[in-house]
Amino acid sequence: MKTGILLTNLGTPDEPTKSALRRYLSEFLSDPRVVDPPNKLIWWLALNLVILNIRPKKSALNYAKIWDSFGPGSPLLNITQAQLDGLKKTLSEQDYEFEMGMRYGNPSIDHALNNLKDKGCERIITLPLYPQYSKTTTLSTLDAIEQTLSTWSNKPEMVFIEHYYQNKAYIQALTNSICEYQAKNGTPDKLLISFHGIPQRYVDNGDVYYQHCIQTADLLAKSLKLRDDQWQASFQSIFGREEWTKPYTKDTLESFARSGVKSVQVVCPGFSADCLETLEEIDDENRGYFINAGGKEFGYIPALNTRQDHIDALASVLLEHL
Repeated sequence: MKTGILLTNLGTPDEPTKSALRRYLSEFLSDPRVVDPPNKLIWWLALNLVILNIRPKKSALNYAKIWDSFGPGSPLLNITQAQLDGLKKTLSEQDYEFEMGMRYGNPSIDHALNNLKDKGCERIITLPLYPQYSKTTTLSTLDAIEQTLSTWSNKPEMVFIEHYYQNKAYIQALTNSICEYQAKNGTPDKLLISFHGIPQRYVDNGDVYYQHCIQTADLLAKSLKLRDDQWQASFQSIFGREEWTKPYTKDTLESFARSGVKSVQVVCPGFSADCLETLEEIDDENRGYFINAGGKEFGYIPALNTRQDHIDALASVLLEHL
């Protein structure tokens, strides 16, 4: 049975322009897994009459700051492609087919699945690059897969990996990256472990994402042998007016600075690849919040990206299902 491996991530606009961001944000914010408003009509009006006429310009400017930072084009796309290439090399002794697909934007999950079909794959293993499970990301990816498969007369055997936050190699790769960074840049007063937030309402309705994030932070702190007063978990990328998972990264950094914390380092274990939310939001915007509130030293510890220990960790996750 020929096996295909599908690596997926959230997605990226095609270019850092207003028109490209409008297309990308329209697809992203129209996904009911991402935005599930109490009143869908009001949300549709707000999205199409207000948000998609205002937000794309600002987002394009932010994307322009980080564009080409990992080779020509989108950092997320380039890093994910390099991760796929790394997995091909690591798993080269076996005869697998590899494809990459983005939940929003290009190359699409539909395109990747059809490529694997054309290559004769009778079994497809999907690894979404989200260590922690959430309905907003992981389940949305499964939605896209099922939508494509619903059009196929002959369906392959499907294996879908829901999370890998407890994988020992993943935690060790995070530990290694932090230790290496601190060996060069010193140990901070506080290590902030920041995750992408989701509305608290989603957690209240059964999404296990918050639990997975806190467990990840605990595992990482134990691996680093940190005392409770040396680290904290927080949540970033808040959108809209309703309450999201707390504490917020912005508020936490400002509180640190006001309480006398002089140096902080931020790591984002939920992001397998550096992207807008890490390179611009954390390393630029949130750096400013900390410094402007009185902090002195701010360090962003890069995502695991193409580190070999990260590639090995992803391979170990796949090997559990191959």
